[in-house]
Amino acid sequence: MILIRLFFLLLCLPISSIARDASDKPNVVLIYLDDSGFGDYSHHGNPVIETPNISRIASEGVTFTQFYVTSPACSASRYSLLTGRYPMHSGFGTWVIGPSAKPHLKKSETTVADALKNHGYATGIFGKWHMGNPNKGNNMSPDSLPLAHGFDQWIGTNVSHDYANSKLLKSDPVGNIPIPGYSEIANNLPSDTVASTSLTGRYTMAAVGFIKENKDKPFFAYIAHNQPHLGLYVSDKFKGKSRRGLLGDVMAEVDDSVGHILKTLKECNIEKNTLVIFSSDNGPWVRFRNTKQSKFGHIHPKYGEARMHVGYALPFRDGKGSCWEGGHRVPGIFYWPDYITPKRQLTPVSTLDILPTVLAITGAHHPNTGVLDGRDIRALIAPNSTAPKVSEFEFYYSHSKNNIIGIRNGPWKLMVAIPSQTGSNHGFQASLEKPLLFNVEQDIGERIDRATEHPKLTKKLLGMLLMKRSK
Repeated sequence: MILIRLFFLLLCLPISSIARDASDKPNVVLIYLDDSGFGDYSHHGNPVIETPNISRIASEGVTFTQFYVTSPACSASRYSLLTGRYPMHSGFGTWVIGPSAKPHLKKSETTVADALKNHGYATGIFGKWHMGNPNKGNNMSPDSLPLAHGFDQWIGTNVSHDYANSKLLKSDPVGNIPIPGYSEIANNLPSDTVASTSLTGRYTMAAVGFIKENKDKPFFAYIAHNQPHLGLYVSDKFKGKSRRGLLGDVMAEVDDSVGHILKTLKECNIEKNTLVIFSSDNGPWVRFRNTKQSKFGHIHPKYGEARMHVGYALPFRDGKGSCWEGGHRVPGIFYWPDYITPKRQLTPVSTLDILPTVLAITGAHHPNTGVLDGRDIRALIAPNSTAPKVSEFEFYYSHSKNNIIGIRNGPWKLMVAIPSQTGSNHGFQASLEKPLLFNVEQDIGERIDRATEHPKLTKKLLGMLLMKRSK
């Protein structure tokens, strides 16, 4: 009789109060910031920016001290994040796709959202897309926006919010702007302060609603904040909150967003069924750190006092737009209570590894794993799992035309070009004939060229780079 009563009691409980086994199609929340540098976080040592929620998941999950993106600019970086492939495969032709650009993410690509949707997951994107836009050049292609790439719903910007003609859009079954299936909430965002300052909070509330709506089944939520970037916007609630000024205020609101997501997972009793991944698309936009004096003083016509709005890549060199470590190395956190043991992980990984790892964890299928450039890194985030050993880190740095100009293998990094949006070569020269070689674990600031000291290694890495370029 006791067992019978218990059975009927369980039947009466809400489904969401009985959490699924953690490994049974776990939910995935992927949070991706825009131009947020390694040094913008309290757990990375920033003395005045407070990020309590982000820093908590870093301390309670696995935080990678050597976490890489494939490109130091947004469209190409996001391509690799969602497809697990290097930008040279994208067909974009450049690292950033503007509103009027013809290219877009190809329908033939399999995104992590595609794979998870086919595996029974609800999928949503809340934030910046920036991998295509319907325009005359592509005949207003429906394949240029998220619903064509595995996402059930979307609210966010088509491009970065600082483009004069950037739009805030949402998926809408009866909508028809700019194409069927979407409607426009706002346009020309830089001139629409109300819409621009609402972005972080708007995405957060939409993601929270999505999580609550799908709490009883597996879901994938991709939260792609427009901030910090440049052209910083923050809601009234967070203005003046940080000692760091506007950048700190923006980071406080983003951190609060992460806190809301975590609170919702806990309230829905699915915290232990959810893998949370946190990162950024590239390093900070350091080219604006030294805005030239003009008749307006140092006030940039688009970004205001831009010198004070740029984040930190420290302790690494340079930032967005360069293949120095400051452009490619970003925060990388994997948080999954009970399943992931807290650890500061020194082994290098990249965003290429996210898709294969998520698919391995969830049991989702990729139709052609041979095209993937990433690795399954379950053994690094959950050492007690039965996952295969992770292969040695081999990584290629891409630049403005999605062309490969650097390679990292083990602790060694070789560069055959050193472009920077700052206009500085930092005292070095590099070419195919005379590449640079750094040990970026012993020399994290890339100060000492060791190519002459290690000619055989230099030749080997150069050969690997040239072979990858030819594929």
